[in-house]
Amino acid sequence: MLRSHTCGQLRVSDVGSEATLCGWVESCRDHGGAVFIDLRDRYGATQVVIGPPEANQQQIDFAGRIGAEWVLKATGVVSHRLEGKTNEKLATGDIELRCAQVEVLNTSAVPPFVPSQSDLPNEDLRLKYRFLDLRRPQMQRSMITRSQIIKEMRDYFAEHDFIDVETPILGRSTPEGARDYLVPSRVHPGHFYALPQSPQLYKQILMVAGFDRYVQVAKCFRDEDLRADRQPEFTQLDLEMSFVDAEDIIAIIDGLVARVAKKILGREVQLPLARMSYEEAMRRFGSDQPDLRYALEIVDITEIAKTVEFRVFRGTADEGGFVRGIKVDGRAEEFSRRRLDELTEYVKRDFGARGLAWFRVEPDGSLWSPTSKNFTADELNRITAAMSAKPGDLLLFLADSWNVTCRGLAGLRKRLGGELKLYAADSLHCSWITEFPMFEKDDETGNWHAKHHPFTAPLASDLPLLKTNPEACRAQAYDLVINGSEAGGGTIRIHDAATQSQVFDLLGIDQETARDRFGFLLDALRFGAPPHGGIALGIDRWVMLLGGLENIREVIAFPKTQKATDLMTEAPGTVDTAQLNELQLRTVSVKT
Repeated sequence: MLRSHTCGQLRVSDVGSEATLCGWVESCRDHGGAVFIDLRDRYGATQVVIGPPEANQQQIDFAGRIGAEWVLKATGVVSHRLEGKTNEKLATGDIELRCAQVEVLNTSAVPPFVPSQSDLPNEDLRLKYRFLDLRRPQMQRSMITRSQIIKEMRDYFAEHDFIDVETPILGRSTPEGARDYLVPSRVHPGHFYALPQSPQLYKQILMVAGFDRYVQVAKCFRDEDLRADRQPEFTQLDLEMSFVDAEDIIAIIDGLVARVAKKILGREVQLPLARMSYEEAMRRFGSDQPDLRYALEIVDITEIAKTVEFRVFRGTADEGGFVRGIKVDGRAEEFSRRRLDELTEYVKRDFGARGLAWFRVEPDGSLWSPTSKNFTADELNRITAAMSAKPGDLLLFLADSWNVTCRGLAGLRKRLGGELKLYAADSLHCSWITEFPMFEKDDETGNWHAKHHPFTAPLASDLPLLKTNPEACRAQAYDLVINGSEAGGGTIRIHDAATQSQVFDLLGIDQETARDRFGFLLDALRFGAPPHGGIALGIDRWVMLLGGLENIREVIAFPKTQKATDLMTEAPGTVDTAQLNELQLRTVSVKT
């Protein structure tokens, strides 16, 4: 090694010994008679001093010309810092390395930004010069945390007899809801491989093959619209188990959550994790991934709305809609009319709501708002009682369809939870949402779609509903939710041909289409498929949530932008004509 120690390793116990450090120049301060350099690597930083009596003036002058992000090798004697000059922010802050000279291993162009600056440049610049951005301690901590989480995952499943099996990256296109990324075949012109959206079909085949406990850290690809917590290529912890039910899958993941929380965050997590059915989650929180670190629980006052004269409430209820609201405890004074107007515009713009009704609870317990004159005292009292409201509370209501009230109130919950700081920044809440609907109906076509995927098994008690009432049929499906974000999802799979055929029929997948898309899996299921199920955990999202971050690009070394581009490598890019000819492809312009 060129170095004897890392830049975060030396302590007072090393004073008097010789050490060699290698790293990047965080800062260089020329004080005339001596030059002070903060030398940094991923382990920390150490102050290097080039000054008398160790260095002569020529050596000091040379050190003064060293620039930011130069790569240096420094050999010297570990010494105490002068009294009053220690740096409590650094683990090495009690010592310094006094050198006669430093060796320049490489120089650096003037960087567009330096990793140590407190005000971050815009994200595009950071992604363009990602190699500089990754030198920032915050980014390095995220990468280290990611590595540690994956290690704990691998160790945990190895201890529970899981076998790590790699599945193909180049496979067949089997549409799973999002668009596939396609790879043309040179050997088979006009044919394409598809990058996997998940290893779903392969891991089911592994269960048929007798590998009753499979696990993999898998790369997955989806060509879909992006946002802050979504990437076109992502990493998931994928697992499958045979001879199990949903309780077994949930129990094994409960243990993983507890282990990772303990090892990475030093937190004790009480097991079993809390559970809630999909129906309950939508009724109480308007979302199938509710943030349970705070209250703001939804209350339905539709029955009261059917008896009032206020046209917005009464008309919505009479038309089969819903009137539902949330209560902000004791914070009404913080909401000016302007702020309430902003919330109204927010639910209209982002969720398609017709408007937002609100009431302040006055000191005498009465409700007041510009619309309160449209209610009788008795009606207002019944609303107060239904909401368990008390003086100082703020009540917010939406009158609309079930879906709009769910989306709008869930959005309000999330926004107000953050704005009002209703939870500690470092808080952690993990829970399960279970018993999802098997199917969703397309509003335009009336066709059924699988809520998860077409191989999801229904609850045994709901199996007859496949023929009589598909909308009421519940799936053996379960999602892990961490702090209001989906951190994993899985299902028990269909393993018998009769049930699979019924589901395909409901989804409008005829035998020929099923054979074309999933023939290899259907063949495998005919040869003694065991009952099986599994789950996929989003590793990128786990790291983001456990690290207290809000942008998934902060936990991926080389992410794409929200337009699916890599600003550093300028991917995607064009290819030359010779490559296209070899693949028998040509590009055309299509008007959209």
